[in-house]
Amino acid sequence: MEQIADTQDHRRSALSSTTPARMTGAQILWEVLAREGVEVVFGYPGGAIMPAYDALPASRIHHVLVRHEQGASHMADGYARASGKVGVCIATSGPGATNLVTGIATAMLDSSPMVCITGQVSSTLLGSDAFQEIDITGITLPITKHNYLVTRAEDLTDTLREAFEVARSGRPGPVLVDITKDAQQASVPFRWSDEPVRLPGVRRARRPAQEQIERAANLIDQAKRPLIFCGHGVIKAGASEQLLRFAERTGAPVASTLLGLGAFPASHPLGLGMMGMHGEAWVNHAVQEADLLIAVGMRFDDRVTGNLKNYAPAAKKIHLEIDPAEVNKNVKADVALVGDLRRSLERLLPLVREREHDEWRTKIRALRDDSATRDVQSIPHAGKLRAPHVLHDLWRLTRGEALVVTDVGQHQMWEAQYYRHERPRSLITSGGLGTMGFALPAAIGARFARPEDEIWVVVGDGGFQMTACELITCAQEGIKVNVALINNGYLGMVRQWQEFFYGGRYVATPLKSPDFVKLAEAHGMTALRVTSREEIPAAVEAARRAPGTAVIEFCVEGEEAVYPMVPANADLDKMIRRPSRIEESIHES
Repeated sequence: MEQIADTQDHRRSALSSTTPARMTGAQILWEVLAREGVEVVFGYPGGAIMPAYDALPASRIHHVLVRHEQGASHMADGYARASGKVGVCIATSGPGATNLVTGIATAMLDSSPMVCITGQVSSTLLGSDAFQEIDITGITLPITKHNYLVTRAEDLTDTLREAFEVARSGRPGPVLVDITKDAQQASVPFRWSDEPVRLPGVRRARRPAQEQIERAANLIDQAKRPLIFCGHGVIKAGASEQLLRFAERTGAPVASTLLGLGAFPASHPLGLGMMGMHGEAWVNHAVQEADLLIAVGMRFDDRVTGNLKNYAPAAKKIHLEIDPAEVNKNVKADVALVGDLRRSLERLLPLVREREHDEWRTKIRALRDDSATRDVQSIPHAGKLRAPHVLHDLWRLTRGEALVVTDVGQHQMWEAQYYRHERPRSLITSGGLGTMGFALPAAIGARFARPEDEIWVVVGDGGFQMTACELITCAQEGIKVNVALINNGYLGMVRQWQEFFYGGRYVATPLKSPDFVKLAEAHGMTALRVTSREEIPAAVEAARRAPGTAVIEFCVEGEEAVYPMVPANADLDKMIRRPSRIEESIHES
């Protein structure tokens, strides 16, 4: 190790001397990534990126060979969400680049910092429809914070440094750098500066005016039925501690968006759980009755608000947000505090009075008690394996300490309802784009960010089949994640919509699947099948003990629905509710 360190120090010394060392663009690529703190990249080689791959062995960066480029982008995303650092993926031109697109869009909608590197045909061939040429910068323009086409090796260092700064600054997001093959092959002097990157045209970070802070504090002090909304921005800003102190001082209960789960401890007396389309019923009722909403790092997505015309009709709105484009976009704010959330909360905290709001919190507890009679956990399983029971038991057996990565669908909502998250970055899921196939590759990325954590992939039978090829990536890399595969034999969420709104016509939702146990075993993995609730503890323990990746197939009831559900464009409190325990017992008998 000392010899390696000495070699690296000598190399850095040579590069920083008055006579810059000459390097190819490909070598510069890996050198800049290393200096940006990158330790792992996720990618797939091909013709236009081959010079970069040829230079890879001389670098100290670990490369993970994926089985599909979409997996690479999700892995980089999962790495970024688990670590708070910039994730990096790499692919060749043409189909390699276009296969990244879904993962880039996923990261864009959920503000995940990524640098996506693609090879491109030589600059002399641009625009000629050369083999595997595609305008990837044009394709990704709407789904990146910024993108670049690099045609000269001498532009590569500054471009890459700028890409990382764009990706992680302000509201984070993905950046694409497309590098022509001749730019990778050309040799130029390598020059490096430790000076901070200055982005042209970027203003200094916004800071709310003191007058706005005081107006917000005044509204908070006047409120009798306040609610705090905790969004993904709280996690991105590292503002969980400040939010906790603010909630305890104001006495305002805290509701979370899907991506905000974990930013506020689920066990805290002020924690209400998730709001919105599949949020807790008592939370949605409380939103509609509140007289003040304090939205912290969230964007009033349609899955949170329901019908905007009747949304929280009696409530004033305070919106704390780093991105001014999100303010007044969907819901008009009475006071907007645009800037870093942590600093805004710190400025606001000493100006607000300590409150308890006992009457308001008692009202919410009554709403919660009424909802408890409809909770699936209150229904005996009667020999059936219900997906909500699986998620509840997984939470109990892991003591809520696992990092959970979910796919998209019913299982995603059940995880949000029944796995109680106590800390930030303990749930990774695709929110804005709702990308099926996200979970397994994102969990692989998270494993490289958090090598010591227990990681569980919660995925449906539909989404799992979209990226199941990445199981062999787990095997090749020798990494461990535990997969809880919720198999209900349907594309479950679409089937639920068909049941509720399309007369029960299940068109293209019944799903035939392979033998998942044999599939996992074919990759050399531990695999189990669970068909009753009594089998869950032993299966979870066996998966946890397995030295490598383990897959548990939970064969659950096929037509279970997620409750509550706010129909599209309905008022937030006009939910489809689970039948009460008595009604359900009569129905089942």
